[in-house]
Amino acid sequence: MTDYSRNKEVFAASRLSIAPMMDWTDRHCRHLHRLLSRRVLLYTEMVTAPALVRGGALHLLEHGPGEHPVALQLGGSDPVELAQAARLGAEAGYDEINLNVGCPSDRVQSGTFGAVLMKSPARVAQCCAAMRAAVDVPVTVKCRIGVDDQTPHEVLPHFIQEVVAAGVTRLTIHARMAWLEGLSPKENRDIPPLDYALVHEMKARFPALHLSVNGGIDSLEAVQSHLSAGMDGVMVGRAAYHSPAQILCAADRLIFGETTPDSTPEGAARAMMDYAELHLVAGGRLNQITRHMLGLFAGRPGARAWRRMLSEGAHLPGAGPELIEAALGLVEDVQAA
Repeated sequence: MTDYSRNKEVFAASRLSIAPMMDWTDRHCRHLHRLLSRRVLLYTEMVTAPALVRGGALHLLEHGPGEHPVALQLGGSDPVELAQAARLGAEAGYDEINLNVGCPSDRVQSGTFGAVLMKSPARVAQCCAAMRAAVDVPVTVKCRIGVDDQTPHEVLPHFIQEVVAAGVTRLTIHARMAWLEGLSPKENRDIPPLDYALVHEMKARFPALHLSVNGGIDSLEAVQSHLSAGMDGVMVGRAAYHSPAQILCAADRLIFGETTPDSTPEGAARAMMDYAELHLVAGGRLNQITRHMLGLFAGRPGARAWRRMLSEGAHLPGAGPELIEAALGLVEDVQAA
């Protein structure tokens, strides 16, 4: 039976979401982000359906109870396999299952999924329909405005029509083309020009579809601007990773209308000490956590000292939560000076 209250919560949270980013948005990163915002929608890194279904890599589904609302992003192109992977994700407790139709990496292309699927909207629709039939949580799609020599104004509306016909009601559009040949994944995040106007045009053309815009959005002011212009949601990527406090500390108040006090990077840093202690007891390493914390004080006095101490010390044998405490002390000393 569909849990409508749960679906309503995840749709509300998608007003502001943090993009799925390979090698970045792991469970330690998501824990930090949740300390900074109680309301934003978080995403996993992309997990491939073959890894779950054929490889049995269920450890990739691990997440903490405090991360919710949190969505699982899947990569794949086989409807049956994606349905099985979606079911595993829903059984693991994820609030949403998202299909990646935007990643331009060579590895993703060789698996015939990611951005290359923009060329096969009917296949994407089949995958979405199969996933929706398998789970009772929302199935969503994250895509580009087009790939290679496609004409976005022609292909994007057709792509949207196909996935909507398959029952998808929420879509996130990265407002850039993806060049599958000639540009690296990193270059694909910067070089193709942004076309926010086209994404906004799609919202006007498909008013019943819950649409989020993604790509190059680096401040809460920019988030508010897109929302004020009629978008249902905004997805922030690298800015939320490199400057998490600047994006997330005031988000609950400014984006979701909460009246509770804003979070602080100092509070998050102290909470991460306890989290780090548990991780170390379980056999983990401190730098697996602190690498996500380097930008916590970005733009504030003491940020350089904070980053240097964590970067130089977290990988050393015996490094523990006291390193975070010492780095925080440096920040507080600079701010008090």
